[in-house]
Amino acid sequence: MQLAGAKRLTQNDIAKLAGVSQATVSLVLNGATNAVARIPQETRERVLQVIRDTGYVADPIARRMAKGHNRILGVFTYEPAFPSEQADFFAPFLLGIEEEAQAHNYDLLLLTGAGVGKERKIFGDGNRLRIADGCLVLGREFDRSELKQLVAGDYPFVAIGRREDAGGPVPYVGGDYASATQELVEKAKALGHRRVAYVGPSGPAESVTDRWTGFCAALRGGAELVLHVKSSDRPAGEVLEALVQSGATAVFFVELADAVRVEAAARQHGLAIPSDFSAVVLGSHIRADRSPVQFTSFAIPREEMGRQATATLVDRIEKGAPRQQILLKCEPVEGETLAPAKKRK
Repeated sequence: MQLAGAKRLTQNDIAKLAGVSQATVSLVLNGATNAVARIPQETRERVLQVIRDTGYVADPIARRMAKGHNRILGVFTYEPAFPSEQADFFAPFLLGIEEEAQAHNYDLLLLTGAGVGKERKIFGDGNRLRIADGCLVLGREFDRSELKQLVAGDYPFVAIGRREDAGGPVPYVGGDYASATQELVEKAKALGHRRVAYVGPSGPAESVTDRWTGFCAALRGGAELVLHVKSSDRPAGEVLEALVQSGATAVFFVELADAVRVEAAARQHGLAIPSDFSAVVLGSHIRADRSPVQFTSFAIPREEMGRQATATLVDRIEKGAPRQQILLKCEPVEGETLAPAKKRK
C-alpha cells in the first residue's frame, strides 16, 4: 500500500489510511503504556499494519518536538576510534556503549569534530552536539576548556574515565587504577621486591596520574624506586641496560607495548622474565597474547565502563538524575611475569 507520488508520508496520511485520528497514530508510535492501553487492540493492530504496509518511518525532528528528545546518544572521542593502533583501546568501550544504548532504545551518533581542523573539538563551527540528547566523551586526554564549557552548561554528558574537576564536578565512570596499581605493588613487595623500576610518565592524563599515585602510595615503607624511565621513545635495549644497572628486581610498565619490547630485548641478551627480573603491566590490553608471555596485570573493565556510563547518561536525560562519579574495580590478572625477587650477589 502506498500513497500516490513521492512525498514523505506523515502521521495524518497514516491516520487517513487506518481510519483513525492523528492523535491515535501518535500514541501508537510513541508507545506510552498508559496511553496505548486506552486504545482498543484491534485499532492498534490496524494502525501498525498500515505502518508496516507503507514503510512509514517517523520523522525524528517531529518526535523531538512531541517528546523533547530524539533518543540519540552522541559519542565523541578525542582520538580516532577505529585505526588499528587505537582499535584495541576503544573497541570494548564502544561495545558496552552500543549494548546499553540498544537496551534503552537509543541510537548512537559518532561525533568526530569534523570541520575544525586536525585537532578534534567538541565545540566549533558546524557543531552538531545538540542533534543528540546527550553525549559520552572518551579520550586519553580531554581539552580542559571544553570540559569546563560542558560542566558549566545544561547539556547532559558523561565522561568515560576519571576526570578532575573543571569548574565543577565532572560526571564520569572510570576504572580505579590507583587501587589496582597499589595492589600489584603490594603483591610484589610480599614476594621480596624492594628495588623497583617504573617505565612510563607520571601525568598529566588522569589515568596515568592515578597509576603513579597508587604506585607511590605502595612504595612507602618497604620498597625503593631505583629507576624511572619517563619516555617510551627510548630504545628497548637502553631501557633494559638501565634496568640491569639499577639493580631493580621488578619493573612496572604503564604501557603493554613497552613491556613487550623490553621482554624481547631481554631474550636477545640471554635474560628471562621473571627468572632474572619480574615485569608487571599496569592495565591489561586485548592483544597481550601477541607477546610470548602473559604479563601480570590488572583487567580494565572497559565494556562495563561503557555500559554504566551509558546508563548514567540515560538517567540524566530521562530523569534529571544528578551528576555521578563512579570508579569500578580493576581485577588483578595473575599472569606469569611476577615471581619472588631474585637474590642479588
